[in-house]
Amino acid sequence: MERIASFTVDHTVLEPGLYLSRRDGNVVTFDLRFKKPNTGDLLSNSQMHSVEHLIATLLRNSQSRDAVVYFGPMGCQTGFYFLFDGDKLTNSQAIALLQAVFARAAEYDGPMPGCSAAECGNYRNLSVEEGRACCARYRDLIASWTEEMLVYPAK
Repeated sequence: MERIASFTVDHTVLEPGLYLSRRDGNVVTFDLRFKKPNTGDLLSNSQMHSVEHLIATLLRNSQSRDAVVYFGPMGCQTGFYFLFDGDKLTNSQAIALLQAVFARAAEYDGPMPGCSAAECGNYRNLSVEEGRACCARYRDLIASWTEEMLVYPAK
């Protein structure tokens, strides 16, 4: 059986940041790493869920919405994946989009998007405050990120 690409990244040296994970045809996957892997310092279920609702909503309401394929959490609870159409957004444009969306989420003061039993199967573990705080930390981390910084650290 072939090893999947994400298992080839050395998680013992991976730091929080923004990385180009893979490219499959025109679909580009960014790894949005919030926490250092293998430290036990994970995002809580509520933090992950809240960031997912805020960022997915803001991405799909951005001017680049037609390029957005998916935004969602990693199973290891250390970050998120953002998939986009590389024919519609360059890597630099995708970085700028994420910087803008995380800045907006860090200041978000409305009701949590999708926070009802009819809209979400686990709506009770959503928190605008937790989502906003996580987004503010990540906004600061990627504020000056560039395309040259998208590379995973060498093994």
